[in-house]
Amino acid sequence: MRFLKRNSADTITAEGLLTAKSEDAFLPYEGKVISHIIINRYSFERSFIDTAKKINYFGTRILNSLHTDTREWAIRDNLFIKPHTKLLAYRLADNERYLRSLEYIQDARILIKPVLKESDSAGVYSNSDELTNISYPKTAFDSVDVYIITKDLFSLTGELNSLTSEKFKLKVSDANVMGIAQKVQVNTLIEKSRNPASGIGLFYTKYNIAGTFIDASAGITTIAPNLYDATNDEHAYYFSLQRQLISQYSHAAGGLSTGHYQTFNEYNKPAPYFFSYSYNTFDAWFGYNLSVEKFIKDRDRKAKQFISLRYFTTDFLQTPSQVADKLNFRFNNKQAVLGQFTFFRQQFYKTNYIYNFGTTEDIPYGYNVAVTAGLYKQSYLQRVYAGIDANRYIVTSRADIIQYFFRAGTFFNKGEWQDAEILLGGSGFSRLLLFKNFKLRQYLRLTYTHQFNRLGLDPLNINNTFGVRYFNSDSTLGDQRISLHTETISFINYKAFGFKFSPFAFFDVSVLTPEHEPFSKSGSYYGVGGGLRTRNENLIFGTTELRFVFFPRKAQQSKSFEASIRINIAFKYNNNYVQEPDIIQLNSDYRNNVY
Repeated sequence: MRFLKRNSADTITAEGLLTAKSEDAFLPYEGKVISHIIINRYSFERSFIDTAKKINYFGTRILNSLHTDTREWAIRDNLFIKPHTKLLAYRLADNERYLRSLEYIQDARILIKPVLKESDSAGVYSNSDELTNISYPKTAFDSVDVYIITKDLFSLTGELNSLTSEKFKLKVSDANVMGIAQKVQVNTLIEKSRNPASGIGLFYTKYNIAGTFIDASAGITTIAPNLYDATNDEHAYYFSLQRQLISQYSHAAGGLSTGHYQTFNEYNKPAPYFFSYSYNTFDAWFGYNLSVEKFIKDRDRKAKQFISLRYFTTDFLQTPSQVADKLNFRFNNKQAVLGQFTFFRQQFYKTNYIYNFGTTEDIPYGYNVAVTAGLYKQSYLQRVYAGIDANRYIVTSRADIIQYFFRAGTFFNKGEWQDAEILLGGSGFSRLLLFKNFKLRQYLRLTYTHQFNRLGLDPLNINNTFGVRYFNSDSTLGDQRISLHTETISFINYKAFGFKFSPFAFFDVSVLTPEHEPFSKSGSYYGVGGGLRTRNENLIFGTTELRFVFFPRKAQQSKSFEASIRINIAFKYNNNYVQEPDIIQLNSDYRNNVY
């Protein structure tokens, strides 16, 4: 056994392991003029580590006939750099990370090739397509060529959730139709107990419209899960425009979305069990990066500053009779104006074998703190809100990955603090342990959550990432929660038809205190289990997970033992600089909502 060490350079070992600061490979060329930008694109059947090697397994020819490689202009539209401008190392590092975040790109690497001064220019250019064959002259240079190397995913995917004599549910999508960065998705459902028996959903996304980095999405469906029990009887249509802060050098981010949602009693439920509702939504936010020019001039600045403002409204045209005039966070009208100030000093490491099976993953290090305040109206309650979301990311010298987080928020109304909440904890992945036939990581997460004077928000539960994962009961509620989750993850050095395998075992424990009760009245809940994950990382199709879970303490509506298969799971570590302003959530984790 040996440990994976952190290096200052972009290093790929014989085992395909990678660990490096994302900006280190570019810092030696800081301020040099970019002469040319050369795009090298590899299809999904090429090996990214050895580009001379093609991946051949059963069905590759058929898949190739269904796949269109990403167009070169589509890759260029996603670049932050231009020829004849100065190279900025952190911007280039952000660009490489951004390319990897695209849904239809498996991996991306940016390499620099110095261009000799005119008197020494003989033999400078090498037209090789191989990553490993780009050499670096040792003589003086004043400009550089930038090589952009990307590897496609096979973008066509499908997901079959149910296949019985009573129910058929299928999703088919292509995340890169015609290779021009657009996604089309079709969902279908046929179920005998439903009237009508069939339903459909159609969705379209155009990524990066005209090089603006704005993504546009629209959809219409008759089989959306409803807000009450996730039955597929909600009809909806929506439209959305979104632009993330793609780089610490970007000036602006924001979004605009609107939609209409309505339930129909297509399963003929008795009146007490059918939540009939109809509502409209409108949500708009905009943010501006105050630090771009200052950061370019002074690279040692401790933090970047980002300010943002958000307005949103949820307007129920029809409220479920079961809710009536009660305060219920899911079914109340909501309207808010929230402002946020974020300061961050956040860079990234390139590594692998965190969530994925060997492709490059971007792990933050540094800190990110967002302070939010504004007016929030829920039903008849109009209150002032204030909250903070603070995160500290660490990659140790021995390549352990650690995150500490603190989140707190409260409403203030008529001289009283209401719906106050606090969440603090930490999580971490161990360094990658290497054995002869497999690789191993250990994951650990510990959290403490408390609500005070709850009035309008949902109470704490354990059916989420901060509780006991895969727990089925939503009736186990409280106002204080302590949870521990640990998981052992292995990656086998074996591949079948392009699929890799990852056996895992986990243990969860959560202590939940019922509302308005002392800690001595707390109940303990456990989950222990394991399973196998598999994925072909040349396909956009996500991870498939076979899971077994045993709950020693059976709660109301919860099974003691569960075996299930989840298909197309999206595992990804959060790597955003900022989020839209929002109140603190205690039953979900938008930053790392996987474990």
